[in-house]
Amino acid sequence: MQQDMLAAYKPKLAGHTELRLHRNSGRNVLIVSGNVTTNSSSESTGLSARVYNGGYWGFASAAGSDAKDVDGVLDAAARNAAFLTSRLGTYKPDLTALPGGFVTSGLVSRDADQKTLLEFGRELDAYIAKTYPNLTARYVAVRSDFIEKSLVTSDGADSYSLIPRAHVMCQLSAETSDGVIVELYDRLGGGGGFWGELFTSPESLYGKLDALYETLMKKRDGVFTNAGVRDVVLDSELAGILAHEAIGHTTEADLVLGGSVAGAFLGKAVASELVTLVDFANTYEGAECPQPIYVDDEGVIASDARIIENGVLRCFMHNRESAAHFNHAPTGNARAYSFSDEPLIRMRNTAILPGSDKLDAMIASIDDGYYLTHTGNGQADLTSEFMFGVNMGYEIKNGKLGRAIRDTTISGVAFDLLKSVTMVSDEMTWNSSGMCGKKQPMPVGMGGPSIKCKVNIGGR
Repeated sequence: MQQDMLAAYKPKLAGHTELRLHRNSGRNVLIVSGNVTTNSSSESTGLSARVYNGGYWGFASAAGSDAKDVDGVLDAAARNAAFLTSRLGTYKPDLTALPGGFVTSGLVSRDADQKTLLEFGRELDAYIAKTYPNLTARYVAVRSDFIEKSLVTSDGADSYSLIPRAHVMCQLSAETSDGVIVELYDRLGGGGGFWGELFTSPESLYGKLDALYETLMKKRDGVFTNAGVRDVVLDSELAGILAHEAIGHTTEADLVLGGSVAGAFLGKAVASELVTLVDFANTYEGAECPQPIYVDDEGVIASDARIIENGVLRCFMHNRESAAHFNHAPTGNARAYSFSDEPLIRMRNTAILPGSDKLDAMIASIDDGYYLTHTGNGQADLTSEFMFGVNMGYEIKNGKLGRAIRDTTISGVAFDLLKSVTMVSDEMTWNSSGMCGKKQPMPVGMGGPSIKCKVNIGGR
């Protein structure tokens, strides 16, 4: 076990030092209209060390895992920290020592082989081609990856984690009667876990493919939205990306220090009293979240960050240094994607908590609006202003679902949107198929219930 090698170095770690052994593995298959365009696997293994000296971090990494590499990164990190301290001068006290101990995920790697993923994707593609001959294009993506980390620190932290995930995604395209190509992309299945645990056979996904095709046919005959501020129900997928992109990033403490609007809102009402938003460390209601983090890459035992509670902004997400700056407890949000990356403050599993409303009742409460179900690309900034693509949805007329809609966008200020929330569904849905792109990629979980709110929606 890779942890055993690092354990021997714990007595040798001086000052404030972190030593990490880190392995990433990924397998990807992409089939485009019957052609295998991607059939790849990758793996990277390496070491990194960080040393804190007088308020500055020295960092070093190496693409190796033997004793010589360990000695090399420890020495280089210490020299880098000393150099910065000697040149920059401003001294800060050492970080407060935290309790150490051994933490492990308890998982053992059970990675699927490349042939299994390729054959699975080909069978799905063949089913689509046979069953839906009127499509203009089809894409099937099959992915399996995991991140394995061992960490020891001078505080006595000793951790091992293995976080796997696997997903199958599909995009179908069709032509409308007026010659326009419409597309619909969706995740057919997967999440946190190993491939063999999440997928038994291609046949198990045929029903979801049928539902995706039927929804695409509705979109093909869909209408354009009427622009303006509308009453809408955002399905959990859109509520999740809103929580992550437009609220989560504004409350990462390093971005707060960089000027995020959330810095001025701590302790103030920023949302409806119906809204509680949490960045979960590892579990929700007794079940593991898609990206369970028990200890972060600074050796901090991870805890939930209750960012918004009953509408009031209560906390930020922290690493050790930002927690000391704000005089808050660290939350265990320091994460690094690869061995050559330094830990940054990153989200883990960010979601609005479910309420007590039924989705049918939420739709029935709207006379003229929209039910928005699928999102595409989007962006947000540190003012919480956002713009998200909407790839699927429906009109709501007199409390009933109407015609499907074509692609559109929603935009606004996320904190203003959350103040307009009047209903929150009692369902909780998680998604972990994407990557967060804050300086380095990072697998994250996001989710939540459906919410009823007001939002500015684009038109034709």
